[in-house]
Amino acid sequence: MTLTQQRIGPAEFLKLPEEKPALEYMDGMVSQKVSPKARHSRLQRELADQVNAFARPRHAAEAFPELRATFAGASPVPDVSILRWDRIPYDDKDIIVDDITEAPAIAVEIVSPDQSVNALIQRCLWYVSNGVEIALLIDPDDESIVAFRHGLEPRVLRGQDRIDLDEVLPGFLLTADELFNSLRRP
Repeated sequence: MTLTQQRIGPAEFLKLPEEKPALEYMDGMVSQKVSPKARHSRLQRELADQVNAFARPRHAAEAFPELRATFAGASPVPDVSILRWDRIPYDDKDIIVDDITEAPAIAVEIVSPDQSVNALIQRCLWYVSNGVEIALLIDPDDESIVAFRHGLEPRVLRGQDRIDLDEVLPGFLLTADELFNSLRRP
């Protein structure tokens, strides 16, 4: 839902108080993220856990759920943001900073009930046009993942298709089935 009917600037947006679910700023408008449900939350956690188990020991990258990144005149909050290890900002005391002002290497959106898939496709296309290397759109209803890369046709992943993140995480092994199997009873 759009919270402002008039356009505001990015500086004005960043002065607004944080809310839950998070507010986002795109195209001069403020909207609030859809509150996640169980499948959404589990997929978000599973993907972040899988990425972090692989990437953190290698100092390759780190996955963050619901991390705001302000870049290219917008301030989205992808469901999962993956930052390259050497691009994670720290202050002079070696403490991670709160405000991320660069595009993540990978941005992940997970379809929630009552959410527009077309709007999420547009968002993924925006991501890869504005510095994100890979955008993933995960749809739990049909157990598919669409991978977006700048200048390439989107690629649909299902079943045993590997979720290829090699530009950022060479050798990361996770298939669409493995991710969606996290929704099933253990």
